Amino acid sequence: MEFDIYSYVLLPLMIFCARICDVTLGTLRIILVSRGHKKVAPLLGFVEVFIWIVAISRIMENVNNWTYYLFYAAGFATGNYIGMVIEEKIALGIVGLRLVTAKPATELICELKEKNYGFTFMNANGAKGTVNVLYITIARKRLKSLIELVNKYNPGAFYTIEDIRFVNKGVFEQVNKTKKNLLLRK
Repeated sequence: MEFDIYSYVLLPLMIFCARICDVTLGTLRIILVSRGHKKVAPLLGFVEVFIWIVAISRIMENVNNWTYYLFYAAGFATGNYIGMVIEEKIALGIVGLRLVTAKPATELICELKEKNYGFTFMNANGAKGTVNVLYITIARKRLKSLIELVNKYNPGAFYTIEDIRFVNKGVFEQVNKTKKNLLLRK
């Protein structure tokens, strides 16, 4: 019996690659839907389903070939991973960081002002005494540098990060408008 390289190697690899593509697109589409991107998400959905139909039709042509199922599942897992990595790299959206620190946040606040971060600051009472609380709303692309600042000036501070779907006014918007206006004037 002769080994069929197309049925047991090439076609499974094509199914694997197709599944990576459609699941990656699906992962990105779900993220875009959750962030309200009404124009791009449906287009990704169209391409995602088209690729899926092509891949699944190839599997249905030969349901007895177990390598198709294996490569289909492996492509699904890989596509999820790649979709999350891509989404992390493009860092779409806005996040809110809520910071609670027992150490005074004076130096951090000065640095936040200097770097044009909008924030709200207040003193509060925590379980172990007086704390400083800061609320900061930023573009997700700036999150890494913000966390570096927090760790530099208030290491060990407690913070949470939440996705925000919509922002209305505030320093966050004014800083972005000012930068856009400066770029337009040049």
